[in-house]
Amino acid sequence: MRFGLDLAQQRMPFTELIARARFADDAGFDGIWGFDHYQPMYGSGPGECFEGNTTLAALSGHTSRVRLGLLVTGVTYRHPSVLAAETMTIDHASGGRLELSLGAAWFEPEHRALGIPFPPTAERIEMLDEALTIIKGLLGGEDFSFEGRHWTIEHAVLRPPPVQRPHPPIWVGASGERKMLPLVARHADVWHTFGDPATIARKSALVDRFAEELGRDPATIARAASLSLSEPWPEVRANAEALAATGVGYLVCGWPSEGRSRVEEFVEQIMPDLRRA
Repeated sequence: MRFGLDLAQQRMPFTELIARARFADDAGFDGIWGFDHYQPMYGSGPGECFEGNTTLAALSGHTSRVRLGLLVTGVTYRHPSVLAAETMTIDHASGGRLELSLGAAWFEPEHRALGIPFPPTAERIEMLDEALTIIKGLLGGEDFSFEGRHWTIEHAVLRPPPVQRPHPPIWVGASGERKMLPLVARHADVWHTFGDPATIARKSALVDRFAEELGRDPATIARAASLSLSEPWPEVRANAEALAATGVGYLVCGWPSEGRSRVEEFVEQIMPDLRRA
């Protein structure tokens, strides 16, 4: 089992964000994760909230080992060519430590407040499919063209190619069974989802089936989920073990309201046993 730590880059000064990233780097977490929003996702009223990709670029200079990603990049927020260029830049800045994650976006009030278009769900899923195709094509470093319903790319070249070849690992955040899971089977190196173990196991079997229909080995798609650290430790351990039994091999641990001392206890008391399981 591998573990990431969600830094929750909201309602805190950037100095605290750096401190959390360095802590995760030193504590042995495999990755640090932020979110892709421009306004705080909890609490009331305005507060600090740092943009996701520029935050990753900054944190790459304050860490040396831990990998970096967002859960997940909303397809509505950036043109896929811009996201591809940002991906290449962060991958080089971090020495090849970027995890590239995408999803169909969901938080409509934020879009409305900031003037960002928020198409219907089916259209956003189409956009995600096209964006993943475009980003992978542009990260090849060669002449690339694409004509889709939402975007057209004409003989574009982005260089240098990313450090990680052919591209950083692609995570897709998805739960919808009819359209999103087939998209996972087509594009993802890692599938991130939420739900109880029984639900995840059932959906994982669907991902397997869709991958096989596409001629893809399902074993090439890693499974990831999230883990709360705020419950009693026996419950945290049981939750992690139940998720592992479904095939989940990566857990993103939420930063608990109890603070760093709670994470330190997890690192010392729980994480070593779960890694060995």
